[in-house]
Amino acid sequence: MKKKSLTTNLIEGLNKEISSEDRYRASLHLLDWIGCAFMGSVTEAGKIFNNFSKNHVKGKCNVVNGDLYTPEIASFVNGAFGNIFEMDDIHRTSILHPGPVVIPSALAAAQEISTNSEIFLNSIIYGYEIMIRIGQSIGKEHYKFFHNTATCGSFGSGIAAGKVFNLNDEQLINVLGNCGSVLGGLWQMRNEDVMTKQFHNAHAARTGFTSAMLAKHGLTGPKFILEGPQGVYAAIGKDSDPKKIISNEFSKWKIFDTSFKPWAACRHSHPVIDATLEIAKKVDFNDVSSVNIKTYKDAVKFCDKMLPKNVIDAKFSLQHVFAISLIDGPPDLSSFDEKNFTRADIASLRQRISIEVSDKIEKLYPEHYGAEIEVLLRGGKSEKFYQKDALGDPGNPISEEVIINKFISLMRAAGFKTMKIDDIINCVLGLSKGEELIKLERLLG
Repeated sequence: MKKKSLTTNLIEGLNKEISSEDRYRASLHLLDWIGCAFMGSVTEAGKIFNNFSKNHVKGKCNVVNGDLYTPEIASFVNGAFGNIFEMDDIHRTSILHPGPVVIPSALAAAQEISTNSEIFLNSIIYGYEIMIRIGQSIGKEHYKFFHNTATCGSFGSGIAAGKVFNLNDEQLINVLGNCGSVLGGLWQMRNEDVMTKQFHNAHAARTGFTSAMLAKHGLTGPKFILEGPQGVYAAIGKDSDPKKIISNEFSKWKIFDTSFKPWAACRHSHPVIDATLEIAKKVDFNDVSSVNIKTYKDAVKFCDKMLPKNVIDAKFSLQHVFAISLIDGPPDLSSFDEKNFTRADIASLRQRISIEVSDKIEKLYPEHYGAEIEVLLRGGKSEKFYQKDALGDPGNPISEEVIINKFISLMRAAGFKTMKIDDIINCVLGLSKGEELIKLERLLG
């Protein structure tokens, strides 16, 4: 009897029924991504990718806030947009962002062959499922050097496009094999002031789409790309757990375990923001003598930045998010701009903050993204608050109304008027009820 590959097991795990409730959940993630993508498209990085698209021939597929191009270009450029403002959805235990990679590929494939809204939403669910399962299995050591969205993203984008193209199981296994053969995404870009993270996502979205298209035309790929002797786990997943791939262990689609982000900052900083907002109900920032923040190792590794030098630094600074949240309240899109991270009151408070790893919180991570903050006041009193789950996680969910309001705020910040915003909301949330996908095309340009 031949040994079954993990990619075979993954594909077999997709043979579950998808309900209208599942598709509605996918439409919420689609709406969330569209808001992030429109906002990303008007940024400096977004304009670079949009200008790149203008050098290519026209096609049938939307570039958000742009024109119609070929699916390869649309998936690539849209793949860059969704993460620029750090408000894209996230899956905790796989430590990756599925929406900005899976949805651009699914959308490009759906528009290329003019499919219906049901197939399109189903493909998003399939893409999230595969990307997240592989991300969960690859191990925590991988995250020390590799951007999980980049390394695992093409698996999800490839399956999303492959499902739109109605590929059979063997072809879908080939998609995974070829995506795994070219994965990458090193974290060095976090040590420098660059735009590489957007390129990571763009590459993962397009690689998945291209792999699906090639599989449709007969290109084969290695079945044992994950667990093989020279495969992904052996090379860059030293503490991988293949058991997390096994299909019969999962009863509910992974998209329901994916979080929505309320704040425009690195997710590792969110529990600090949430805890700070609770402390702010009892503390005047003028009375703060010192602050101690305890959290998990990855949050400290990526977000211990006393002196942010740019917007990205501010979004990845536990010190900055604490200071601005305590002084100004809930952070908005402008909270990380230069005018704020250079403010004297913010800078002064940042210097009174110490950060350390908590063994208790580290043991709960990544199932729980937590933080504990203790504020010592000038009179000698102190206030402490422990945040077990970041707002927007399954253990601390936000409502549909909040998700929609987030979309509205992003679109307004990007310069769009109420009529267009309302039309997109009605169209996207109507897709699970049979709204025609072609209507969305007219709204995305």
